[in-house]
Amino acid sequence: MRIGEVAEKAGVSVRALRYYEEQDLLQSDRSAGGQRQYPDAAVGRVRLIQQLFAAGLPSRSVREVLPCVDSGKVAPGLLDHLETERARISQRIIDLLAARDRLDAVIANTRNPPPHCDHTQ
Repeated sequence: MRIGEVAEKAGVSVRALRYYEEQDLLQSDRSAGGQRQYPDAAVGRVRLIQQLFAAGLPSRSVREVLPCVDSGKVAPGLLDHLETERARISQRIIDLLAARDRLDAVIANTRNPPPHCDHTQ
């Protein structure tokens, strides 16, 4: 699959794919004409990379995690790091849910203000 196809299917820019290659997160082969060729699995890999970045993992951590995803095995030292990252992500989810709940309350009060509250003035 060519770089533009992967970018479109994964919902990222071609520039992002080149960055992932520079960071050794994604590999491609070169055609005789020098064009990048990716395996079909590259789309799923790019989506995983995006998820890990969105969760706040730096590229160094993503680079360490990807082989574990492929093999299903994690070195003991890395396991501690992954558990720490998981705890951080879990706390972030809790914080985001609390923020969403607060926004829901503001929206509900704005749409249906309590009788003692007058938003028309």
